[in-house]
Amino acid sequence: MNYRIREFRESDTAPMLAVMNEIIDEGGSFPFTEPMTEEMFRGFIQMEGYAACLADENDLPVGMYMMGVNIPGRCSSIANATYLVKKELRGQHLGELLVRDSLEKAREKGFRLMQFNGVVDSNTGARKLYKRVGFIEAGIIPKGFQVKDGHYEDMHIMYYRLQD
Repeated sequence: MNYRIREFRESDTAPMLAVMNEIIDEGGSFPFTEPMTEEMFRGFIQMEGYAACLADENDLPVGMYMMGVNIPGRCSSIANATYLVKKELRGQHLGELLVRDSLEKAREKGFRLMQFNGVVDSNTGARKLYKRVGFIEAGIIPKGFQVKDGHYEDMHIMYYRLQD
């Protein structure tokens, strides 16, 4: 199947909210403990500032990323992004398409770095992907993430240099 990345549309809200809530329910990568409402999801996208969808050949959204300033003010040259891929399509390197596109978009928007504040230790697929595209691990926050079953895992702080 062929996929393309395009800007997020209002019609993408319901299907991507479902994916977001599925990932939240899995409890191993996002910090949220409760499902998002449509209003919360729209607010999250708006707060991030930019959203793009990965669409299949029928133009239906199967993944997305939201990107924006990691920390405002004097750190606003650092971007952050959140990625979603439908569960049944994970493992097909679709996340890599989203990550690479977000890095290019962040560069276009003038960001100097992309930083992830806490990639959960057991999220090995994401950690391998980020390292494969060139992210550098800056450090580990020991036992900083509480997984759904209640145990705590390390969080990896990772960054990618977009420009000097």
